[in-house]
Amino acid sequence: MGCGGRFTPRITTVELSAENSRQLWVPEGFGHAFVVLSETADFLYKTTDYYHPASERCIRFDDPELAIEWPELPVAFALSEKDQAGSTLPSADVYTR
Repeated sequence: MGCGGRFTPRITTVELSAENSRQLWVPEGFGHAFVVLSETADFLYKTTDYYHPASERCIRFDDPELAIEWPELPVAFALSEKDQAGSTLPSADVYTR
């Protein structure tokens, strides 16, 4: 994530739903995360290029440096193996140009 060097993380929170029909553009090289607040959800990506797994990076959802205020949920977060193995922001691999 990022373009090399140190940066100050900024968090933007947006609620997407079938009712509000919003979409979210995440520029190339930026991180994103989501939590599903309903029983089910479809999450679709529109990308600028073909998926390239070797370029994927993962930051822990609970990284203290990001300090994301996740909503209270009636159940525990269900994390994929990839998300469970995410790096902390200070040790994250970043993109350089």
